[in-house]
Amino acid sequence: MIYLDYQATTPLAPEVAEAMEPWAQEKFANPHAPSRWGREAAAAIEVAREQVQDAIYPNSVRVERSRDTSSPAERSLDDARDERINGSLAFTGSATEALNWALKGTLEQAPRGRTRIVTIATEHAAVLDSCDWLEGRGVEVTRLGVGDDGLIDPEALAAALDERVALVAAMLVNNEIGVIQPIAAIADAARKVGALMLCDAVQGLGRVPIPAGPDLIAVSAHKLHGPKGIGALWMREGAEPATLIHGGGQERGLRSGTLSPALCVGFGAATKLAQERREQDQDFLDCLWRTALAALGPSWTINGSEVRRCRGNLNIRRPGLDAARLISDLREIAFSLGSACASGSGRPSHVLRALGLTPQQTRASIRLGFGRYTTTRELESACRRITEAADAQRGLAA
Repeated sequence: MIYLDYQATTPLAPEVAEAMEPWAQEKFANPHAPSRWGREAAAAIEVAREQVQDAIYPNSVRVERSRDTSSPAERSLDDARDERINGSLAFTGSATEALNWALKGTLEQAPRGRTRIVTIATEHAAVLDSCDWLEGRGVEVTRLGVGDDGLIDPEALAAALDERVALVAAMLVNNEIGVIQPIAAIADAARKVGALMLCDAVQGLGRVPIPAGPDLIAVSAHKLHGPKGIGALWMREGAEPATLIHGGGQERGLRSGTLSPALCVGFGAATKLAQERREQDQDFLDCLWRTALAALGPSWTINGSEVRRCRGNLNIRRPGLDAARLISDLREIAFSLGSACASGSGRPSHVLRALGLTPQQTRASIRLGFGRYTTTRELESACRRITEAADAQRGLAA
């Protein structure tokens, strides 16, 4: 199989598997137990926490004291900027959990009168579905559209913001089309009206720098060659959301539940490796991008911005293509129509529809995702076979 679905998940790095192995075997103690083995596991988790935080904001200041409950609206813009990288990180079971916690926990304790969320129509389902849930409980949700390049209009954002907004939620790198939103500008706009800003950095962590500015940042391990089943929420000091999961009081009482040392260590190892390989991986992605475009030929159109884009995500369309049939015809190549999380819904991509694509263009679109362990030879072969299969469809239609 040729694997071209890196936005759905990435292969586990050998270095990560090696780092996890002792904690999945003989070092199995509960990290919250007082024994020597428990303390050893807890120490390994703290090392991993530092590694993940360093991947989000290198050399950032750690905050481990009790929460500051003052409202961001009561702080000056300059003070907020000074402390924007002072924060802490809590491990979660997934980025979906982290996003749910950030959205619901923030609105639960929002100051009186702040009952609005502003987000973008192309966000991941974890954000959009959580917003639907909150909307059913009285929260006003504004979903901003995007241009045909997939990017937000700053003027539309500014017009949507007022002193009733509690939270602005935006994705750094879109999971379906790979475009990079102007997160720093979005965070600044939110701060000016006293709102918090949540950044879904799942597809960006380890690939593109995370701009300073967000108050809450959700990340996941398995999108950067780490294990599945673990995510994290980074929280600026004073912006911690209300607790949603109660129990043993783990993670400073913010998120209860026994942590897995193996998963935490794997997450830390994956982020450390991504930091060490950032330039090497980026140069290789640029090479793979050029290889894919050359092998596909001129008959394809790229969906979304080609400039503000993570180069490991190539979402393309071709007139008259039946993309679902193409996937069925090429079962030895793993690629997708869009988000793996929504692939079973049967609904057309909300991201592509937000770009203004017609239903026919949406059904004629595929997503190719590649990265660190993709070879240029297999990518070139897969892209040529995809174009040949698309040509064959056109021949049968004629």
